[in-house]
Amino acid sequence: MLKVTEAWRKAYPEANVGVMVINNVFNPAQCKELDIHKQTLIENLAARFSDRKELNDHSPIKAYTDYYKRYGKTYHVKQQIESVIFKGKKIPSVASLVEAMFMAELKNCLLTAGHDYKTLKLPLTLNVAKGDEKYILINGREQQLKPGDMLIQDYEGIISSIIHGPDLRTQIKPDTQKAVFVIYAPPGITQKEISDHLSDISFYVAVVSANAEIELQQIFS
Repeated sequence: MLKVTEAWRKAYPEANVGVMVINNVFNPAQCKELDIHKQTLIENLAARFSDRKELNDHSPIKAYTDYYKRYGKTYHVKQQIESVIFKGKKIPSVASLVEAMFMAELKNCLLTAGHDYKTLKLPLTLNVAKGDEKYILINGREQQLKPGDMLIQDYEGIISSIIHGPDLRTQIKPDTQKAVFVIYAPPGITQKEISDHLSDISFYVAVVSANAEIELQQIFS
């Protein structure tokens, strides 16, 4: 499913990547039961992080913040958590599979990319960007990668990177029936945190898709 290059292992010897494939999924525009879980999640996040300092000091947030700082960027999941907790923003309703992934991201602060399995040209390869690679982002814009950034590609091209996110070609769609979730975990994120995060994604997916089946759940390092 995923080939790990020696270049990646050399650049990030303490990093990990989690991969989960879930079949028999359903992706409606909205799910009322998932909305109930959204409210519970917001309440739990507010109770967990009473101020920005507590959030900033949370170990996964610190790990991603250190990674993003190398590129002069701010970890966007932290900003999204702040918007939900401190600004009263709601978790958006876009597509239930994407929402399930996003909810787990907010709960665990771990960066995740989702893909439609049938669009992938396997195997996937985990590598480090040289800086001259380009791909089409989910918003349709062409993006050149930053040197040293973690990336994953298939035989057709790059499907995601940490700094710039997932691509357009393999995005989860309304008719997606089999989904792949990839967790980028830079140094500082434990394998248990990744495993727990994968479990939370599968839980939220099952809320939407009662017949969903996990075909693969693995952590690569």
